[in-house]
Amino acid sequence: MALTTAQPGLTPNQWDDKFFTDYVRESRFKKYMGTDENSIIQLKEDLTKKKGDRITIALVNELKGAGVTGNATLEGNEEALGSRSHQIAVAPLRHAVAITEWDEQKSVIDLRNAAKTMLKMWAMTKMRDAIIGALASINGVAYATSTAAQRNEWLADNADRVLFGAAKSNNAGNVHATSLANVDNTADKLTPAAISLLKRMAQTASPKIRPIRLSEDEEWYVMFAGPRAFRDLANNTVMQQANRDARTRGTDNPLFTGGALIWDGVIIREIPEIGVLTAVGNDPDGAGAALAIDVEPAYLCGAQALGIAWAQRTKSKTDVRDYEFIHGVAMSEIRGVDKLTFGTGVADLDDQKDNGVATGYFAAVADA
Repeated sequence: MALTTAQPGLTPNQWDDKFFTDYVRESRFKKYMGTDENSIIQLKEDLTKKKGDRITIALVNELKGAGVTGNATLEGNEEALGSRSHQIAVAPLRHAVAITEWDEQKSVIDLRNAAKTMLKMWAMTKMRDAIIGALASINGVAYATSTAAQRNEWLADNADRVLFGAAKSNNAGNVHATSLANVDNTADKLTPAAISLLKRMAQTASPKIRPIRLSEDEEWYVMFAGPRAFRDLANNTVMQQANRDARTRGTDNPLFTGGALIWDGVIIREIPEIGVLTAVGNDPDGAGAALAIDVEPAYLCGAQALGIAWAQRTKSKTDVRDYEFIHGVAMSEIRGVDKLTFGTGVADLDDQKDNGVATGYFAAVADA
Protein backbone atom coordinates (compact mmCIF):
# COMPACT_ATOMS: atom_id res chain seq x y z
CA MET A 1 0.00 0.00 0.00
CA ALA A 2 1.40 3.39 -0.97
CA LEU A 3 0.96 6.14 1.63
CA THR A 4 1.07 9.84 0.87
CA THR A 5 3.43 11.76 3.17
CA ALA A 6 3.49 15.46 3.94
CA GLN A 7 6.32 17.37 2.37
CA PRO A 8 8.74 18.86 4.95
CA GLY A 9 8.44 22.35 3.49
CA LEU A 10 4.68 22.33 4.04
CA THR A 11 4.57 21.26 7.68
CA PRO A 12 3.96 24.01 10.26
CA ASN A 13 6.97 23.23 12.47
CA GLN A 14 9.36 23.29 9.54
CA TRP A 15 7.86 26.58 8.35
CA ASP A 16 8.16 28.13 11.81
CA ASP A 17 11.79 27.08 12.25
CA LYS A 18 12.79 28.37 8.84
CA PHE A 19 10.91 31.64 9.32
CA PHE A 20 12.72 32.29 12.61
CA THR A 21 16.13 31.34 11.21
CA ASP A 22 15.73 33.44 8.06
CA TYR A 23 14.53 36.64 9.70
CA VAL A 24 17.23 36.57 12.37
CA ARG A 25 19.96 35.66 9.87
CA GLU A 26 18.99 38.48 7.52
CA SER A 27 19.00 41.11 10.26
CA ARG A 28 21.59 43.85 9.81
CA PHE A 29 22.75 43.16 13.36
CA LYS A 30 22.98 39.33 13.03
CA LYS A 31 26.77 39.19 12.70
CA TYR A 32 27.09 40.83 16.11
CA MET A 33 24.76 38.37 17.89
CA GLY A 34 25.93 35.37 19.88
CA THR A 35 25.26 33.37 22.99
CA ASP A 36 28.49 34.04 24.86
CA GLU A 37 29.85 37.01 26.80
CA ASN A 38 32.12 38.00 23.89
CA SER A 39 29.16 39.00 21.72
CA ILE A 40 28.02 42.59 21.26
CA ILE A 41 24.40 41.38 21.36
CA GLN A 42 24.09 38.47 23.75
CA LEU A 43 21.26 36.02 23.05
CA LYS A 44 19.49 34.17 25.85
CA GLU A 45 16.86 31.50 25.29
CA ASP A 46 16.56 30.12 28.82
CA LEU A 47 12.86 31.00 29.00
CA THR A 48 12.09 28.76 26.02
CA LYS A 49 12.69 25.85 28.42
CA LYS A 50 11.14 27.21 31.60
CA LYS A 51 8.38 29.57 32.68
CA GLY A 52 8.86 33.26 33.42
CA ASP A 53 8.39 36.78 32.08
CA ARG A 54 11.97 38.01 32.48
CA ILE A 55 15.50 36.70 32.39
CA THR A 56 18.50 37.75 34.48
CA ILE A 57 21.92 38.33 32.93
CA ALA A 58 24.80 38.37 35.38
CA LEU A 59 27.96 40.45 35.23
CA VAL A 60 31.00 39.27 37.17
CA ASN A 61 33.46 42.12 37.67
CA GLU A 62 37.13 41.56 36.92
CA LEU A 63 39.53 41.17 39.82
CA LYS A 64 41.64 44.23 40.63
CA GLY A 65 43.53 43.10 43.73
CA ALA A 66 47.32 42.81 43.77
CA GLY A 67 47.38 39.21 44.94
CA VAL A 68 50.46 37.94 46.79
CA THR A 69 53.96 36.97 45.74
CA GLY A 70 56.74 34.87 47.17
CA ASN A 71 56.09 33.36 50.59
CA ALA A 72 53.36 35.82 51.51
CA THR A 73 50.25 34.28 53.02
CA LEU A 74 47.27 34.17 50.63
CA GLU A 75 44.75 33.21 53.31
CA GLY A 76 43.05 36.35 54.55
CA ASN A 77 44.07 38.30 51.41
CA GLU A 78 41.38 36.93 49.13
CA GLU A 79 39.41 39.38 46.98
CA ALA A 80 35.64 39.45 47.02
CA LEU A 81 34.17 38.54 43.66
CA GLY A 82 31.80 41.33 42.64
CA SER A 83 28.70 40.50 40.63
CA ARG A 84 25.76 42.50 39.31
CA SER A 85 22.52 41.65 37.56
CA HIS A 86 20.30 42.96 34.76
CA GLN A 87 16.81 41.73 34.00
CA ILE A 88 15.31 41.65 30.51
CA ALA A 89 11.52 41.48 30.43
CA VAL A 90 9.87 39.59 27.59
CA ALA A 91 6.47 40.21 26.03
CA PRO A 92 4.43 38.79 23.13
CA LEU A 93 4.91 40.25 19.66
CA ARG A 94 2.28 39.33 17.06
CA HIS A 95 1.10 40.25 13.60
CA ALA A 96 -1.11 38.71 10.91
CA VAL A 97 -2.18 38.87 7.29
CA ALA A 98 -5.75 38.16 6.14
CA ILE A 99 -6.84 37.66 2.53
CA THR A 100 -10.30 37.00 1.10
CA GLU A 101 -11.00 34.18 -1.33
CA TRP A 102 -11.95 36.81 -3.87
CA ASP A 103 -8.43 38.23 -3.80
CA GLU A 104 -6.44 35.08 -3.22
CA GLN A 105 -7.87 31.66 -4.00
CA LYS A 106 -5.30 29.55 -2.19
CA SER A 107 -5.26 26.93 0.47
CA VAL A 108 -4.10 27.67 4.00
CA ILE A 109 -0.67 26.17 3.35
CA ASP A 110 -0.27 28.31 0.22
CA LEU A 111 -1.34 31.32 2.23
CA ARG A 112 1.45 30.68 4.70
CA ASN A 113 3.97 30.83 1.90
CA ALA A 114 2.36 33.89 0.33
CA ALA A 115 2.42 35.81 3.63
CA LYS A 116 5.83 34.60 4.77
CA THR A 117 7.90 37.23 3.02
CA MET A 118 5.93 40.21 4.29
CA LEU A 119 5.68 38.88 7.83
CA LYS A 120 9.42 38.23 7.80
CA MET A 121 10.12 41.78 6.65
CA TRP A 122 7.87 43.08 9.42
CA ALA A 123 9.63 40.96 12.06
CA MET A 124 13.04 42.13 10.84
CA THR A 125 11.94 45.76 11.03
CA LYS A 126 10.60 45.33 14.54
CA MET A 127 13.85 43.69 15.67
CA ARG A 128 15.96 46.41 14.05
CA ASP A 129 13.92 49.20 15.62
CA ALA A 130 14.03 47.49 19.03
CA ILE A 131 17.82 47.27 18.88
CA ILE A 132 18.19 50.93 17.86
CA GLY A 133 15.74 51.98 20.55
CA ALA A 134 17.66 50.01 23.17
CA LEU A 135 20.96 51.62 22.17
CA ALA A 136 19.44 55.08 22.67
CA SER A 137 17.53 54.27 25.84
CA ILE A 138 18.06 56.03 29.15
CA ASN A 139 18.20 53.35 31.86
CA GLY A 140 15.46 51.40 30.17
CA VAL A 141 13.34 54.41 29.17
CA ALA A 142 12.97 55.31 25.49
CA TYR A 143 15.07 58.38 24.73
CA ALA A 144 12.19 60.32 23.20
CA THR A 145 10.02 59.88 26.29
CA SER A 146 12.72 60.27 28.94
CA THR A 147 12.63 63.38 31.10
CA ALA A 148 15.40 65.94 31.51
CA ALA A 149 15.98 64.65 35.04
CA GLN A 150 16.34 61.07 33.79
CA ARG A 151 18.80 62.12 31.07
CA ASN A 152 20.86 64.12 33.56
CA GLU A 153 20.97 61.23 36.02
CA TRP A 154 22.02 58.85 33.24
CA LEU A 155 24.73 61.26 32.07
CA ALA A 156 26.09 61.72 35.60
CA ASP A 157 26.47 57.95 35.99
CA ASN A 158 27.86 57.46 32.46
CA ALA A 159 29.99 60.58 32.05
CA ASP A 160 33.10 58.46 31.49
CA ARG A 161 31.49 56.86 28.41
CA VAL A 162 29.53 59.72 26.82
CA LEU A 163 31.10 62.20 24.41
CA PHE A 164 29.53 65.38 23.05
CA GLY A 165 31.20 66.26 19.77
CA ALA A 166 34.97 66.48 19.63
CA ALA A 167 35.89 67.22 23.24
CA LYS A 168 35.15 65.81 26.68
CA SER A 169 34.90 69.40 27.89
CA ASN A 170 31.62 69.78 25.96
CA ASN A 171 29.99 67.96 28.86
CA ALA A 172 28.48 70.88 30.79
CA GLY A 173 28.34 69.62 34.35
CA ASN A 174 26.42 66.49 33.36
CA VAL A 175 23.41 68.52 32.21
CA HIS A 176 22.34 66.69 29.09
CA ALA A 177 20.53 69.47 27.21
CA THR A 178 23.27 72.04 27.93
CA SER A 179 25.94 69.58 26.81
CA LEU A 180 24.09 68.96 23.55
CA ALA A 181 23.91 72.70 22.99
CA ASN A 182 27.73 72.75 22.97
CA VAL A 183 27.79 70.61 19.82
CA ASP A 184 28.39 72.82 16.78
CA ASN A 185 28.73 72.11 13.09
CA THR A 186 32.34 73.29 12.83
CA ALA A 187 34.31 71.11 15.22
CA ASP A 188 31.84 68.51 16.42
CA LYS A 189 31.13 66.26 13.45
CA LEU A 190 31.97 62.56 13.52
CA THR A 191 35.66 62.38 12.62
CA PRO A 192 38.48 59.84 12.97
CA ALA A 193 39.85 61.86 15.90
CA ALA A 194 36.49 61.73 17.67
CA ILE A 195 36.32 57.96 17.15
CA SER A 196 39.78 57.53 18.65
CA LEU A 197 38.80 59.70 21.62
CA LEU A 198 35.60 57.73 22.23
CA LYS A 199 37.56 54.50 21.98
CA ARG A 200 40.06 55.71 24.59
CA MET A 201 37.16 56.68 26.84
CA ALA A 202 35.75 53.16 26.46
CA GLN A 203 39.13 51.64 27.31
CA THR A 204 39.69 53.77 30.41
CA ALA A 205 36.12 53.96 31.70
CA SER A 206 35.36 52.37 35.05
CA PRO A 207 34.38 49.65 34.53
CA LYS A 208 35.91 49.64 31.08
CA ILE A 209 34.01 48.60 27.97
CA ARG A 210 35.44 45.30 26.82
CA PRO A 211 36.19 45.00 23.10
CA ILE A 212 35.15 41.85 21.30
CA ARG A 213 37.93 39.35 20.66
CA LEU A 214 38.27 37.77 17.23
CA SER A 215 41.44 35.92 18.20
CA GLU A 216 43.83 35.85 21.15
CA ASP A 217 45.34 39.26 20.38
CA GLU A 218 42.84 40.87 17.99
CA GLU A 219 40.33 43.17 19.66
CA TRP A 220 37.68 45.35 18.03
CA TYR A 221 34.92 47.76 18.81
CA VAL A 222 31.96 48.34 16.48
CA MET A 223 30.33 51.74 16.06
CA PHE A 224 26.80 52.10 14.72
CA ALA A 225 26.26 55.55 13.19
CA GLY A 226 23.34 57.28 11.53
CA PRO A 227 23.43 58.33 7.86
CA ARG A 228 24.38 61.98 8.39
CA ALA A 229 27.18 61.27 10.88
CA PHE A 230 28.42 58.46 8.62
CA ARG A 231 28.30 60.86 5.66
CA ASP A 232 30.52 63.37 7.45
CA LEU A 233 32.97 60.65 8.45
CA ALA A 234 33.15 59.26 4.92
CA ASN A 235 33.78 62.78 3.56
CA ASN A 236 36.50 63.51 6.12
CA THR A 237 39.83 63.96 4.36
CA VAL A 238 41.75 61.89 6.92
CA MET A 239 39.32 59.00 6.52
CA GLN A 240 39.38 59.26 2.74
CA GLN A 241 43.18 59.20 2.73
CA ALA A 242 43.17 56.13 4.99
CA ASN A 243 40.83 54.34 2.60
CA ARG A 244 42.94 55.30 -0.39
CA ASP A 245 46.27 54.33 1.16
CA ALA A 246 45.49 51.44 3.48
CA ARG A 247 42.42 49.66 2.10
CA THR A 248 42.04 47.46 -0.96
CA ARG A 249 42.12 49.43 -4.17
CA GLY A 250 39.34 48.97 -6.71
CA THR A 251 35.58 48.70 -6.64
CA ASP A 252 35.55 46.92 -3.26
CA ASN A 253 36.99 50.00 -1.52
CA PRO A 254 34.43 51.70 0.81
CA LEU A 255 34.97 54.93 -1.12
CA PHE A 256 32.92 53.26 -3.88
CA THR A 257 30.76 50.72 -2.09
CA GLY A 258 29.63 52.80 0.88
CA GLY A 259 30.44 49.81 3.08
CA ALA A 260 31.79 49.71 6.60
CA LEU A 261 34.67 52.00 7.48
CA ILE A 262 37.56 51.04 9.76
CA TRP A 263 39.58 53.33 11.99
CA ASP A 264 41.86 52.67 14.95
CA GLY A 265 40.44 49.25 15.77
CA VAL A 266 36.84 50.40 15.33
CA ILE A 267 34.49 49.13 12.61
CA ILE A 268 31.99 51.86 11.72
CA ARG A 269 28.70 50.70 10.22
CA GLU A 270 25.99 52.95 8.85
CA ILE A 271 22.49 52.32 10.20
CA PRO A 272 20.15 54.55 8.16
CA GLU A 273 17.35 54.27 10.72
CA ILE A 274 19.38 56.00 13.45
CA GLY A 275 17.87 59.47 13.25
CA VAL A 276 18.56 62.87 14.72
CA LEU A 277 17.63 63.52 18.33
CA THR A 278 14.29 64.89 19.31
CA ALA A 279 14.79 68.63 19.73
CA VAL A 280 15.19 69.89 23.26
CA GLY A 281 12.30 71.90 24.67
CA ASN A 282 10.20 71.09 21.60
CA ASP A 283 12.33 73.46 19.55
CA PRO A 284 11.92 72.38 15.91
CA ASP A 285 15.36 73.43 14.73
CA GLY A 286 17.68 70.99 16.51
CA ALA A 287 19.33 69.92 19.74
CA GLY A 288 22.83 71.27 19.07
CA ALA A 289 24.41 74.71 19.26
CA ALA A 290 21.81 77.29 20.28
CA LEU A 291 19.15 74.68 19.49
CA ALA A 292 19.87 75.20 15.81
CA ILE A 293 22.02 72.18 14.89
CA ASP A 294 20.73 68.65 14.38
CA VAL A 295 22.57 66.09 16.50
CA GLU A 296 22.85 62.40 15.67
CA PRO A 297 24.04 59.72 18.11
CA ALA A 298 26.70 57.12 17.34
CA TYR A 299 27.16 54.06 19.53
CA LEU A 300 30.58 52.51 20.04
CA CYS A 301 29.89 48.99 21.25
CA GLY A 302 31.92 46.31 22.93
CA ALA A 303 31.02 42.97 24.44
CA GLN A 304 27.63 42.56 26.13
CA ALA A 305 26.27 45.87 24.88
CA LEU A 306 22.74 44.54 24.41
CA GLY A 307 20.75 41.49 25.35
CA ILE A 308 17.97 39.70 23.49
CA ALA A 309 15.88 37.22 25.44
CA TRP A 310 13.47 34.77 23.83
CA ALA A 311 10.78 32.97 25.75
CA GLN A 312 9.09 31.67 22.60
CA ARG A 313 10.50 31.43 19.12
CA THR A 314 8.29 32.22 16.16
CA LYS A 315 5.02 30.34 15.90
CA SER A 316 2.54 30.56 13.07
CA LYS A 317 -1.22 30.11 13.23
CA THR A 318 -3.98 30.22 10.67
CA ASP A 319 -7.52 31.48 10.91
CA VAL A 320 -10.55 30.92 8.69
CA ARG A 321 -13.70 32.95 9.21
CA ASP A 322 -16.73 34.51 7.52
CA TYR A 323 -17.89 31.15 6.17
CA GLU A 324 -14.33 30.35 5.00
CA PHE A 325 -14.22 33.48 2.85
CA ILE A 326 -11.39 35.13 4.80
CA HIS A 327 -8.14 33.26 5.36
CA GLY A 328 -5.51 34.61 7.74
CA VAL A 329 -2.04 33.64 8.90
CA ALA A 330 -0.34 35.08 11.98
CA MET A 331 3.10 34.95 13.54
CA SER A 332 3.87 35.42 17.19
CA GLU A 333 6.88 35.25 19.45
CA ILE A 334 7.75 36.26 22.99
CA ARG A 335 10.98 38.22 23.35
CA GLY A 336 12.64 41.27 24.84
CA VAL A 337 15.50 43.55 23.75
CA ASP A 338 17.42 45.73 26.17
CA LYS A 339 20.66 47.64 26.60
CA LEU A 340 22.64 45.91 29.33
CA THR A 341 23.22 48.18 32.31
CA PHE A 342 24.77 47.19 35.61
CA GLY A 343 24.86 48.99 38.92
CA THR A 344 28.10 50.42 40.26
CA GLY A 345 26.86 51.68 43.64
CA VAL A 346 26.46 49.96 46.98
CA ALA A 347 23.30 48.05 46.09
CA ASP A 348 23.02 45.83 43.02
CA LEU A 349 21.10 48.32 40.86
CA ASP A 350 22.49 51.62 42.19
CA ASP A 351 24.22 54.06 39.81
CA GLN A 352 23.73 52.03 36.64
CA LYS A 353 26.18 52.27 33.78
CA ASP A 354 25.84 51.17 30.17
CA ASN A 355 27.89 48.01 30.20
CA GLY A 356 29.07 47.79 26.61
CA VAL A 357 28.13 51.10 24.95
CA ALA A 358 30.00 54.39 24.70
CA THR A 359 27.67 57.03 23.25
CA GLY A 360 28.75 59.94 21.09
CA TYR A 361 26.59 62.87 20.01
CA PHE A 362 27.72 64.59 16.83
CA ALA A 363 26.59 67.44 14.60
CA ALA A 364 24.57 66.08 11.70
CA VAL A 365 23.02 68.82 9.61
CA ALA A 366 20.64 67.95 6.80
CA ASP A 367 21.85 67.82 3.22
CA ALA A 368 21.61 71.16 1.50
